[in-house]
Amino acid sequence: MAKHVKPADRTKNVTYAIRDIVLKAKQLEAKGKQILYLNIGDPPVYDFETPADLRRIVADKILQSNAGAKNNVSTYCDSMGILEAREAIARNAVEVKGIKNVTPNDVFVSSGASEAITLAIAALIDPGDNIMTPSPGYPLYSGQIPVYHGELNPYLLNEETGWQIDFDELERRVNNKTKAIVVINPNNPTGANYNRESILNILQFAEKYNLVVFADEIYDKLLFDGQKHISIASLSETVPIITFGGLSKNYIMPGWRVGWAIFHDPLQMIVDYREAINKLLRARLCSPHPQQYMIAPALNGDDDHLPEMMAKIQRRRDITYEMLNAIPGISCVKPGGAFYAFPQIQLPKGIDDEQYVIGLLEETGVLVVYGKGFGQKPGTNHFRIVFLPDDNTLIHSYKLIREFTEKFYARYHFSLTI
Repeated sequence: MAKHVKPADRTKNVTYAIRDIVLKAKQLEAKGKQILYLNIGDPPVYDFETPADLRRIVADKILQSNAGAKNNVSTYCDSMGILEAREAIARNAVEVKGIKNVTPNDVFVSSGASEAITLAIAALIDPGDNIMTPSPGYPLYSGQIPVYHGELNPYLLNEETGWQIDFDELERRVNNKTKAIVVINPNNPTGANYNRESILNILQFAEKYNLVVFADEIYDKLLFDGQKHISIASLSETVPIITFGGLSKNYIMPGWRVGWAIFHDPLQMIVDYREAINKLLRARLCSPHPQQYMIAPALNGDDDHLPEMMAKIQRRRDITYEMLNAIPGISCVKPGGAFYAFPQIQLPKGIDDEQYVIGLLEETGVLVVYGKGFGQKPGTNHFRIVFLPDDNTLIHSYKLIREFTEKFYARYHFSLTI
């Protein structure tokens, strides 16, 4: 008799709030509800355009690859990525990010930064090991670590200091099974950009406990108010660091799956670990081939798309910050980078941010992501907003959030605390 196939237990706790909430939105949209999408960091969905010269490069390479296949020429590439792409990433790491002694052999190209992160996790942890991850933080880490039988070890960021890292908190969380610490800078979902003092403290902590640093720097060019990004590997003389990057956010092409990782290992501490990652790279053959040809032109170019892009995003950041903080019951730290805000909301006892977000969606069509999907301090409630939509859409959405929140409080006879 036929039996149902049982999935692996490791998949039980795999969630991804950013996409999970969209299922509810699509159901409402199918019934005729207009949805205002403030949930996903995908610039081309809004009024941002992938640079045309980069699009043409990929289109030409796809046509050439097809012709090459007819002539019995392999369209696979090196498992680590094409050489010209790795050369450009290495040069950018040294000359722009300030990381010392990076060569093309210290770089691999991946199917988005997400694949590089997943491979780094898979090659590092054994059952029972843990990786310290920021809370709030990008849910890929908390979703993938359990898949490889690792334990989650979240460390709380400090909202009172603008979502900077609390180093007393790190000391409380680390243990003898900790293998690495994740640093997302600028942070998703809070938009925090870490200063030099914080980065040096992270390095001191990692050295003390013999940890690998996973430096997620996918938003490193998207900073506001004249702030500069400091790549943590540029300040490391001893600590092994894997820096993750890609074209998705900086060059407006998130679906193109062009990412990479850069190894920085001053004391040659992770030689065996690097070879373990290389084994996984070879086993998956290679990342998408034609897209890799736009890495060098992008990184060697003048980034002339960025000024206009950042002017729009910063204006929308300001609208977001001002309008959210004007809503009674909601407070929002001013983001320093990326295009996310992570406002806190006071809620009645027994109600959490997921319930609030679903109610907001059902009644107004405004789609944001509930804070618990990113991690947060126990007893607090947040939601993440993507402020990429045009000014009018954001203003309209924030007016709807204000109206809904006032009605929500009245419905539960909730009085705000100061």
